[in-house]
Amino acid sequence: MNKVGIVGYGITPFTKEDKKIDSILLDSVKELFKNNSHINRDYIDAVLVSTNDNSKYLSPILSEMTGIQPQIAHSIENLCNSGTNSIVSAYSYIASGLADLVLVAGAERYDSPGSVLEWDASRGEYKHPIFWSSFFTKSYKRKYNFSDEDLAIVSVKNHKQAKENPNAISNKTFTVEDVMNSKQLTDDIRLLDCSQPCTGSASIILGSEEKTKKLSEKPIWITGIGQKTISAGFTKNTSFTSMESTKQACETALKMSKKDIKNIDVIELHDAFSVCEPIALESLRFSDKGNGINMIKELHNTNNFKINPRGGLIGCGHPLGATGIAQTIEITQQLQSNASKRQVDNANVGLVHNMSAAATSSTVLVLEN
Repeated sequence: MNKVGIVGYGITPFTKEDKKIDSILLDSVKELFKNNSHINRDYIDAVLVSTNDNSKYLSPILSEMTGIQPQIAHSIENLCNSGTNSIVSAYSYIASGLADLVLVAGAERYDSPGSVLEWDASRGEYKHPIFWSSFFTKSYKRKYNFSDEDLAIVSVKNHKQAKENPNAISNKTFTVEDVMNSKQLTDDIRLLDCSQPCTGSASIILGSEEKTKKLSEKPIWITGIGQKTISAGFTKNTSFTSMESTKQACETALKMSKKDIKNIDVIELHDAFSVCEPIALESLRFSDKGNGINMIKELHNTNNFKINPRGGLIGCGHPLGATGIAQTIEITQQLQSNASKRQVDNANVGLVHNMSAAATSSTVLVLEN
């Protein structure tokens, strides 16, 4: 199987701008080629678009706008998990020998149609993500005897870290009191516990071993991939205090990379809501069960950026189709020691965790320098 690496990337600031999806996609691709002018567009074999927007034929449209005539062009949609799913598809094309260079571009508008699931009658009135997060939060607090104030530290930490990210939608810092005093949305969720839907895009080029070594001065390799889908409706979850799909995807990715979770130096994980960060840390087995919040407090108090250095979804924003790609770009920058004030010391192995709809599906990537 061919080795697959990251050749280049481009990302633009996340905003609340009202722009057309094709224009948003183009923004980060233009940034990618601006930063990697040595990449010949004629050599790109595939163009994959990650978005939940209902526009059609976006991959060929993007190809034409960027002057690429690929052999393969299509879109991929899997709610919040779309970005890493697209990266896995690109990896598969290269590993199988069907492509040498693949451009993956993800984008979303602030009003993405992927935010609410209308199809699942079992959800009743609870169609919006805020409700599944409320179930998780109530269950997690009850099981481990944590308070709303304890969970608020996730938002405080991630907004603080987002201040060091020029592409983040948030540029403010908050206190626990600020989180507690923000608008109450359910009994257990406040506005500052939530990630922000926004407009944004991120693009990345993956290459075969030969192409990556030729085109990248600091190659970063994807050495582990894990994916798992449990269901579509969150009512199928056996627990609201753990993420089974995340646990299984992580085990698969670590096995493929021949790594242990103790070898991971920096993590980008899917903190769609405050409670997601400690549960994900525990499901990845980076933290013992019930100790995720204590780990987060320690990281915050010591100004350690190793979990969600770019500010997570809460601080950075959450343009669904771009999120997993943006997470992967962050880990790439960390492993290349290009993360500026967000830089984690001695980062050699990183992990990306991207999930959808109450962790009914998850993707985990392991990256190495």
